[in-house]
Order: sequence, then structure tokens, then C-alpha cells
Amino acid sequence: MLYPTQYLIGAAAGVLVGLALSLVGGGGSILAVPLMVYWVGVANPHIAIGTSALAVAANAAIGLINHARAGTVRWRCGAMFASAGIIGALAGSTLGKAIDGQRLLFLFALLMVLVGALMLRSRRNPGQPDASCGRENAAKVLGLGLGTGAFSGFFGIGGGFLIVPSLMASTRMPMLNAVGTSLVAVTAFGLTTAGNYAFSGLVDWLLAGAFVLGGLLGTGIGMHAARRLARSGHLHSVFAALIFAVAGYVLWRSRDALAGLMG
Repeated sequence: MLYPTQYLIGAAAGVLVGLALSLVGGGGSILAVPLMVYWVGVANPHIAIGTSALAVAANAAIGLINHARAGTVRWRCGAMFASAGIIGALAGSTLGKAIDGQRLLFLFALLMVLVGALMLRSRRNPGQPDASCGRENAAKVLGLGLGTGAFSGFFGIGGGFLIVPSLMASTRMPMLNAVGTSLVAVTAFGLTTAGNYAFSGLVDWLLAGAFVLGGLLGTGIGMHAARRLARSGHLHSVFAALIFAVAGYVLWRSRDALAGLMG
């Protein structure tokens, strides 16, 4: 049982999570999991993972509404990606529960470094505004959706920071559209992962609620910032910088897990 002040901290953290989700379509769980473990003080990493998956799914749904109103969501692509990814998320989350929590956080950080580097490489590619999903790229979209869902479930994340580059790679859509579309899958993956963890009693419902309330404020701010950064061409760089910052912090905090892997 957490103290009341920890739930208030959770609400403040939710603002950051909602901001990241609407701003770059990802970063919700890569922020939520470390914040729950190191800032709020959730002792069990698996509870932090399960709770963050639920909170991020709810905040992603809020962000999706905002992006839909702005016309940045490609619904067909999102549905295809999410339908394949749900299968992967279910399998990945089942495997993730069997792995030591601290080692899971360490592996998670290594994956973030790789994705951040790939996003920096693609920052000069504006994408194709008329990109869509059909027979010509269905196999690629579904395949990347399945793989991304598996990673999402394994690490207990909404997966937006993986979904955005995967959508861009499989459809060549601009990043702002990939951000909006990714929230379809983030919501689906998060609910799938959260349901699996909740079945094992690994979700703190009150803390998830505090995160969602804070996220209501963050998603509104993030949506406006995303439009401005997309016009200036800096959205890729902000995405990568966010990932590198959190990855570095998680690697530092999980250094004991590194010693265990090498020992």
C-alpha cells in the first residue's frame, strides 16, 4: 500500500506521461515505468510495469481523440498494426512476467538506445503525406505490428516509441501521422499487457487512476507542441533526445542488473 503523497507524485508523473504520448506517440511507458519505480517508489518492477501499461493505455486513448480531431490518424494502418500487435503483446507479456524485473529494465534501456539512434538517422526524411496501407505493404505492416507488440508486451510498455518508427518504415508516412496513428496500437497493446498483468494481481488500480488524471493535462499540452515541432522539423530530434535521456537514467539505476548479467 502506498502513502497518499506517493499517489500525488503519481499524478504529477502522469502529466509527463500524457505529454510524451501526445508529443511523440511514445515515451509513455518509457517514462511511466522508471517514474513508478524510482520516483513514486513502487518496490516491485512487475507491478510498475502492469500499472503503467494500464495508465498509458488510458492516456493514449485520450491522446488519440485529440489527434483524430486534428486529422493526423490513419485508421486503416492503425487497425492493421494493432490487430497483429495484440497477439504479440499477449505472448510477450506472458514471457516478461517470468523474467527478473531489474534485468527487464536493463534490457529495456538497451532497446531504447537502439531506437533513438534509428530515429536520428531518419530525421531528414519528411515522409509521404499520401501514404496509406493496402495489399502492397500489408505483410510489412502486419509483420512489424506483430514484432512490436511482442516487444511491447515483454517490456510492459505501450510501445509507441517502437510503433512510430515501425509505421514510418512500413508505410513511409510523415512522423506526425505516425504519432497520431501509433496511439491506436498503443491503446490496444497497453490494454492487452495490463489485462495479463492484472490477471496475476500485478496492477495498482489507484496509482493507475492518479496517472490517468495527470495525463489529462499532459495530453492537451503535448498535442499543441507536436504540431509546432512537426512544422519546424524538430520532432524526430525531440523523440530521440527523450529516449536517450530515459535510457541513460535507467541504465544507471539498473547497473546492478548489468553486474548480474556479466557475473
